[in-house]
Amino acid sequence: MSTPIEISDVVIVGAGLAGCAAAKECREAGLKTIVLTKLHPLRSHSGAAQGGINAALNEESALSHEFDTVKGGDYLGDQDAVKLLTDKAPETIRWLERMGAVFSRREDGTIAQRPFGGQSVARACYAKDRTGLTCLQTIYEQATRAGVDFRAEWFVGDLLYEAQTRRAYGVVAYNLATLEFRIFNAKAILFATGGYARAYAINSNAHCNTGDGLSIFARRNLPLEDMEFVQFHPTGLANNGILISEAARGEGGRLYNGLGERFMERYAPAKLELAPRDVVSRAIEQEIAQGRGVGENKDAIWLDLTHLETAIIEERLPELRDLALTFQGRDLAKERIAIRATAHYSMGGIPTDIRSRVRATRHALSIGLYAAGECACVSVHGANRLGANSLLEAVLFGRIAGETIVRDLPTILLRHAFPRDGDRFRSEVQTLLKNGGSESVAALRTRLQESMTAHAGIFRDRSSLEKMRTIVSEIRAGFAAIRLGDKSSAFNTELMEALELGHMIDYAALIVEGALAREESRGAHYRDDFPERNDKQFLKHTFGTIDTDGAVSLSYAPVTIIRHQPQARTY
Repeated sequence: MSTPIEISDVVIVGAGLAGCAAAKECREAGLKTIVLTKLHPLRSHSGAAQGGINAALNEESALSHEFDTVKGGDYLGDQDAVKLLTDKAPETIRWLERMGAVFSRREDGTIAQRPFGGQSVARACYAKDRTGLTCLQTIYEQATRAGVDFRAEWFVGDLLYEAQTRRAYGVVAYNLATLEFRIFNAKAILFATGGYARAYAINSNAHCNTGDGLSIFARRNLPLEDMEFVQFHPTGLANNGILISEAARGEGGRLYNGLGERFMERYAPAKLELAPRDVVSRAIEQEIAQGRGVGENKDAIWLDLTHLETAIIEERLPELRDLALTFQGRDLAKERIAIRATAHYSMGGIPTDIRSRVRATRHALSIGLYAAGECACVSVHGANRLGANSLLEAVLFGRIAGETIVRDLPTILLRHAFPRDGDRFRSEVQTLLKNGGSESVAALRTRLQESMTAHAGIFRDRSSLEKMRTIVSEIRAGFAAIRLGDKSSAFNTELMEALELGHMIDYAALIVEGALAREESRGAHYRDDFPERNDKQFLKHTFGTIDTDGAVSLSYAPVTIIRHQPQARTY
């Protein structure tokens, strides 16, 4: 059965901050721009970011922001990209303000900024504790005003890519409401599909964050970069992983163990709770592992804000107070809340240059293919992201992607799609619908997530990672015998979740293999059997590809170092 084709100048997959920012730039330049998204744009996970967006404002030099970011990333970040990020940060804040974003203010009228972990000064601009939503609403409104064609409830399942010429020319998607397939043919394709922390059982991510974009690239034999680096945020609600923003610690929140000790004095005596996220997360898990946890099962840690004035919490942390009341029944203005580390952010992803153009190999760029936001790896975060740099990256590199597309498009000839180009994704969907196996989506997904948490989480070693490698292979075999109870066409969420699970299996394999090969500890990647950083052997980026049988191949590329030479990382 042939698949209908719709032609556009630009197709963007994902409608969070990066996707909306790029779409606005493209449409305002006169390009026909379609944005495809699994859900309504304002439900994108960018809106869940709470704490802030970094920028060196007022008298602060961008150089200090640059250094904090390089050091926070344990020297794996590419310093040309970091410099661009930090130099452009003040301009990015002004761009948001001009469009209508309302930031919290000091009494003198300047933008309020709060301290975040691993940073030398308070530079996180914020809108109470709803910063991501404020930015997303603002950019979506302006993109809509510019005439961007948003298509909600379209599931993208394949990239049209000609390997010989390294040219992208479209995507294949289906409408969740009708199971109608369509090819979206364009000169420029941008992926802005978010992260992949839902590969873990306890995570802070929206249900939509299943890493589809990464697997779609991998299935076209395109490499993914630094997939082993997955950040765990120190303060997720203990019972479900829902995020309690770093803003809580930025406003003065303290961590206590079951003995009543403010234990961060042992792990980061200078920064305490405002050490980088990887340091605080490991400290929390070590306290729990050594029997100093709190709660009925001693598997959590206390976060205490009761010493703050209630007026400050109401003014700056109202959403966090609501979350704690809703999900723990505890008022953080009056009582401590139970937290533990939660899978949160992916430093790795689709490799790009600093203009958001996708790398087809370590040395060659694709034509007409771009990526931005959390799904991309321009490597501004290196091995560990500093809080409040993610919103900055998404907005800035979304804009850069849009500007690059506008500049590149006159030099790109449209490669016309054919109806048969939709056959691969159609076949994948039909196989799932017709399969008569005995495995369920939910059971396989639960096993994958729980196993990744246990064997490829905050602490790793060769034994645990090799066990996880075997489990991924077993889950892949089980996926071939999956059976869907729902065979319908209209809003078949079981089908969508099966497709998402297939993607999760693919990139889980890349996480595990990258972690196995990296025999050192760096940033968010911590090996119990190799507890020290090893710059001599591993000051390099991992590039991983995966074949149709699930076998992973790795290669490496050097880190770009400009002026910040690696040194001991202490806080």
